Order: sequence, then C-alpha cells, then structure tokens
Amino acid sequence: MGLSARIRTRDGWAVSHAVVTVTDMTGTQVLRAEADAEGAVRDRTPLEPGPYTVIVTAVGYAPAASSAIVTASGRAEVGTVTLARIGGAELPPPGPWTVDPAHSSVGAVAQHLGISSVHGRFTDFTAAIEVAPDDVTKSRVEAVIRAASIDTGNAMRDEHLRSADFLDVERHPEITYRSTGLTVAGTDRWTVRGELAMRGVVRPVDLDLSYLGTGADPWGGTRAAFRATTQLRREDFAMNYNQVVQAGIAAIGTTLKVELDVQAVQGESLPTA
Repeated sequence: MGLSARIRTRDGWAVSHAVVTVTDMTGTQVLRAEADAEGAVRDRTPLEPGPYTVIVTAVGYAPAASSAIVTASGRAEVGTVTLARIGGAELPPPGPWTVDPAHSSVGAVAQHLGISSVHGRFTDFTAAIEVAPDDVTKSRVEAVIRAASIDTGNAMRDEHLRSADFLDVERHPEITYRSTGLTVAGTDRWTVRGELAMRGVVRPVDLDLSYLGTGADPWGGTRAAFRATTQLRREDFAMNYNQVVQAGIAAIGTTLKVELDVQAVQGESLPTA
C-alpha cells in the first residue's frame, strides 16, 4: 500500500530534495513525502481507492503535476516524474566533482603582429567543483595552475613568458581562480563570477560557461563536461611588456583569450577554508 515514485532530471539524475504532495479530487492534501538520496519516494501511508493528483516540487525546478489512480490494494504507482530546471538549463548532479587534467585543457590565445595568433596552454593544474544541492547559484569552483607549465610549442618563447616580463614564475609560481557566484546567462549558458590571482594581482574575472552533458566513463565513474571562455587584459595583471614593429604595430596584442575545456569526475570535495 502507499505511494511510490522516482524523481529525475531530464538527463536522468536523481532529484534528492524533491517533495511529493498528493491531493484528492476536492483538493485536500492526503499525503506529503520527500524523496530519498536516490530520488525515490516510497511512502506506505494507505490511500482510499480512487483518482488523485500528484504534485512534485523541488527548489530550482519547475513543479510537475500528474494524475494517479489508487487501486483496491491502496497502492499508487506514479512511475518516473521528470523535472525541468527553471530557466531551461540542466546541471550535473549536486555534490563534489574533481577536474581530470589528463582530459582537460587550459589554453590562452594572444594576437601576434596584428595578423595572426599564438596559442599556448598550461599543462599542470588542479581544480574542483562543488554543485550546490538546493541553490545552484551557491555552486563553487576553485583552480590552481602552475605558471611555469606554460607551453606554446617554442622553448625560447616559453622561457620569456616565464620571466618577469610576463608570468614572473619565480616570484609567483601559482595562478589561482576562486568563484564567488553563478548566474543564468541564457537557456544553455551560465556566468561564473570569480577572482583570478596572477603575478600577485587579484582581479574579478567572469567566465562564460556552457555545460556539455554528463555520462559514464569506462572506469566506472561519472563525468561532466564544460566549456568556458573569458578575455583578460594583460595590463590588468602588470604584464605590460611589448615591442613595436614597423608602422607602429605592437608585436603582442593587449588582450588574451582564455579557453577552458573541462572534464570533471564525480567525487571528492573542495576544501572548507
């Protein structure tokens, strides 16, 4: 006897904080139950046979309503109820995620001579994500990049980038990013607000974030994929070195385009400090 249901997101993840309310045909509430950690509702409260309305709500999701028929046994099988996130954007299941550096990239693009681009990447970094369970805007991300791991495919240029003219890796070996907030920027986009520390300078930096989906990996884990971009001004981080070539054209552009492609594995947690 009682009610059973499974509460899921559009991509099949459990909504563990969902609440199921059952009303009879007069609108009177006859049952209220919360989903467990697996998004399942298994309530044994006996119900009189007949038709009922089942309403499922969860913070951050649009409510869903459906009809259910309670049989003579006093049992109602609602089945799977799918909730859509408010704003139309889905996110991975809540909890900790650890970025996999072997399947992620942190890249930067600078304009060269005003006509082409130089691409570089950092090969040594760690990062973690915490997806908040009830209020997604409280989700967090933290990242640490070893500045000396810059790689543009040219050893002489990389040594110059490590020098005091640019990254100054001897005095500032780490580049860090810590988020301060998250907002919806569109049906499939988010804005991550945060602070970037580089060369001893801390500046607010927003990331344009896209969530690309979640799925199982070959090693028994669960992975989520993201892509993020932003643009930095070199002068904001005291990287003012440049050369002027003919016709007054600067050898190096004043801005850097940052491109992040991230795979995160479900598990582990961010430090509390």
